[in-house]
Amino acid sequence: MPGSKAPKGEFAAGLLTRKRKKFRWKDRYYKRRQLKLDIKADPLEGAPQARGIVLEKVGIESKQPNSAIRKCVRVQLIKNGKQITAFLPGDGALLYVDEHDEVIVAGIGGSKGRSMGDLPGVRWKVTQVNGVALDSLILKKKEKPIR
Repeated sequence: MPGSKAPKGEFAAGLLTRKRKKFRWKDRYYKRRQLKLDIKADPLEGAPQARGIVLEKVGIESKQPNSAIRKCVRVQLIKNGKQITAFLPGDGALLYVDEHDEVIVAGIGGSKGRSMGDLPGVRWKVTQVNGVALDSLILKKKEKPIR
């Protein structure tokens, strides 16, 4: 393009900017962030917490080298009907959760939103049962309301 006023040097700022934009797509994390893949795959749809109904109580075996049955519940989320498995933290927490209870689940705090510790495939934990904090139920500070 003779007579064009655009700088054509190898290190011209516009050219460098375009190149950088193009090559950013090679970065795995940039690409996932731009295409919102993690939000699409997330049952909570990017929210920090979600309400759900307890479907059943399940025991999940911990990964090697530990040996235990971790108490969890299957929860159906109210916002989209998806089913997830949520961990019940605390000693004897299973006693305070029954089927058809309304619970609030939050992320369990593993790296990159994944599962934590020796729990295979469990990414969430129960924080509230029928509007009462699970911690206060376990410590017997409050009682669970009957729905």
